[in-house]
Amino acid sequence: MIARQILLYLFVILLADMYIDWRYLYRLRWWKRLLWWLPALFMVGYTVKLAVAPDFVPQDMSELNVFLFLMGLLVVPKAVFSICALCGHYYCKVFKKRYNYGVLVGLVGVLLVWFLLFYGSFVGFYQFTVKHVSYASEDLPAAFDGYRIVHFSDAHVGTLTDQRREILERAVDSINAQHADMIVFTGDLQNARPQELYPFRDLLATLKAKDGVFSVLGNHDYAEYIGGDDAVEKVANCRETQSLERQMGWTLLMNEHRVVTRGKDQIVVAGMENDGEGRFPQLGHVKQTLSGKDVDWDKSPFIVMLEHDPSSWRRKILPESTAQLTLSGHTHGAQFSLFGWAPMSLFKKEWGGMLYDGARALYVSTGLGGLVPFRFGMPGEIVVITLKKKTS
Repeated sequence: MIARQILLYLFVILLADMYIDWRYLYRLRWWKRLLWWLPALFMVGYTVKLAVAPDFVPQDMSELNVFLFLMGLLVVPKAVFSICALCGHYYCKVFKKRYNYGVLVGLVGVLLVWFLLFYGSFVGFYQFTVKHVSYASEDLPAAFDGYRIVHFSDAHVGTLTDQRREILERAVDSINAQHADMIVFTGDLQNARPQELYPFRDLLATLKAKDGVFSVLGNHDYAEYIGGDDAVEKVANCRETQSLERQMGWTLLMNEHRVVTRGKDQIVVAGMENDGEGRFPQLGHVKQTLSGKDVDWDKSPFIVMLEHDPSSWRRKILPESTAQLTLSGHTHGAQFSLFGWAPMSLFKKEWGGMLYDGARALYVSTGLGGLVPFRFGMPGEIVVITLKKKTS
């Protein structure tokens, strides 16, 4: 994970200290300046150590979490201060001002960064909400009017160890308390390895709904983030993850579907494999998912499509199917928003919440957990979706 951006990390670590040393520490004796540089030199060594690790997601997540926390505690505040002070310095030069208010702004920025860090790590990450939304469609069979689906995504249980386990325990209780007709999980159950699931297997097996629990795999569930080129080992790890989900009583859908009936009416719950962009697995097949003689496809049945990566909605699901409602995750909403505004909205349209294309809809969950234990203004979520029959 660090290896892909090691130059950026080193740049941020060193440049801020170089500026502060040049502007404010040049009069100090050498040993005092060395003391100032020790944390930066330590972070350089820590960065290199993580960068040379073979796995994108390290086996011991505590090493990565401590590194990122120290970045927020030591490195980012100095970078914020340096940028503000430098801007203030040039402002004074241009407008012939004596006092550099950029220094004051920088100090306030340092306090803000520390607040975000501690709140997001020790308060925000432990919070989640239960949202209630509805989706109305003329195609919904009358018997399914009022049908309730609980949707959750991106649990990343490898992060929910020790005291953070209680997050998942509360989430399971909240999901079961909805007494849903169906529970769906849209991928990223683990961080990287199936071994992470064993401590949570019995807990997740307690999820119950009238029509069962359905799931699909996310990009983290394919063992892609474990180093090495041993394809056999990767396949074995991925199969172990699949086996564990089925052992929990979940119906894992791998480019396949199931039919749910109420009397003579039926709906289809379909699950594609992860179909992302760029480096993410591209394994989703719409036609394979929606094929079989158990459904009269010519009559355009009501389809709930599960797909981890929401980018697939416009690329494949809309043009290649008639799926009325698609449920996804993956984005986490970047686990950050400020005063209700999510910076991720600048980069992705399908980053969170309900989106429509005509009568068809996509709901993107911002997830329950995360690879990194931090959330600010973007709590984890469990979504209760009520299907409604729309009359013309």
